Amino acid sequence: MKSVTKKLLAGTVIGAAIVAGSASALVAQEKPVIATVVKISGIPWFDRMNTGVEAYQKANPDVVATQSGPATADAAQQLQIVQDLVAKGVNALAVVPMDPAVLEGTFKRAMERGIIVVTHEADNQVNTMADVEAFDNADYGTALNERLAECMGKSGKWTTFVGSLGSRTHMQWVGSAEENAKKYADMQLVDPNNESFDDANGTYEKAKEILRKHPDLKGFQTSAGNDVLGVGRAIDEAGLSGKVCLVGTGLPNPSADLLESGAITAIGFWDPQKAGMAMNAVAKLLLEKKEVTEGTDLGVEGYNKVSVKKGAGEGLLVIGNGMVIADKATYKEHLF
Repeated sequence: MKSVTKKLLAGTVIGAAIVAGSASALVAQEKPVIATVVKISGIPWFDRMNTGVEAYQKANPDVVATQSGPATADAAQQLQIVQDLVAKGVNALAVVPMDPAVLEGTFKRAMERGIIVVTHEADNQVNTMADVEAFDNADYGTALNERLAECMGKSGKWTTFVGSLGSRTHMQWVGSAEENAKKYADMQLVDPNNESFDDANGTYEKAKEILRKHPDLKGFQTSAGNDVLGVGRAIDEAGLSGKVCLVGTGLPNPSADLLESGAITAIGFWDPQKAGMAMNAVAKLLLEKKEVTEGTDLGVEGYNKVSVKKGAGEGLLVIGNGMVIADKATYKEHLF
């Protein structure tokens, strides 16, 4: 590719044919294969994304859409899965990177072999043809922090959790949160950027430790989908529901009990089902050598009129309008 403004033709990066000897069970068929790879399998967030991949497959029988991911939140394990799929010769990859930097070399080689590469939650990914985001990440982090500040009365100690320090979107969210909180002179950030690795039990233990260290803590802002569950449990067990504020990314169904008890103040989210469908839709457009331009309708709720910008490399940044902030009064409108 030479340059990208607001559109991209898949044909500009399709070069050599997929390597010979790659007739695995997955690709030994006439239909193109779009392989979605998530950060971690078996947790509610990515289980929900899998329903989107399955729905996309059902609505598009001319492709084979699959989803896989590592059993734990481990960038090296995810890399191995992606490398295996590249070796098998899938036609397209739709990946939610645990750590974008870890995948750069493999993505570059995949595109050189003619494989379409689409990412999600990785707007700094250089070697991708399109990164699909549900919303502007700075806006999301700010929105979560505004809700937290409101709950805290715009004063007191607060802290942050991220899935990992290598998780691009999580670091963007807490970064914009820190910037937003500077408006409030009486809000004090302590011990920020605690890594959870999307493990609710580990997050629970870390939250208890933080509450012991800072008994006057007034707020948590969290990032990974399971963080609100771990922190919320710690708040609830300490008898601090309604006293310590908790705002973070989470899904309505798993968060329901803690929202009802007041241990979780509010959750922010986008529907991973729709994100999975949107990634696959972009991959299919690029497989068909079609353009993705400003205002393109991906045929997915929240992605009906996408914004398209130049990405970190020569690919595109495709932004939807899928942000939701819900609390005890409103979460039932979005049950999944």
